[in-house]
Amino acid sequence: MKTDLELALECLINNYHQYALRRPLDDYLSKTEFSMLLKESAKPFLHDTTPPGMPVDEYISKLFAKADGNHDGRLKFTEYLTTLCLVVIDAHNRSHEHHGSHGHGHEHDHGHDHDHGHGHGPNK
Repeated sequence: MKTDLELALECLINNYHQYALRRPLDDYLSKTEFSMLLKESAKPFLHDTTPPGMPVDEYISKLFAKADGNHDGRLKFTEYLTTLCLVVIDAHNRSHEHHGSHGHGHEHDHGHDHDHGHGHGPNK
């Protein structure tokens, strides 16, 4: 049986291919394909991570621009993963804003060996 993380990682790959292999058939995401992927596959998550007062399309454009490291107007798989990391970091930061600085069930000591209370930290 696959773990949640294994399933999530497979999902990342499958979502990328679902959108990257549209027209033209290549293994890259255009800005339009990237926008569609986020809007269709992660709409609630995207809503929660978009900065207050910023339109979703502007947020997507900023994410795309940050991730398009070689500035070729398309995202290869590694650039796509970089973008998802940015979105997840935004989501994590917003979770602190929505629930108070540490009111969502775990604490941070801002070190490398902190425990999120899941029983697998170095102090357990």
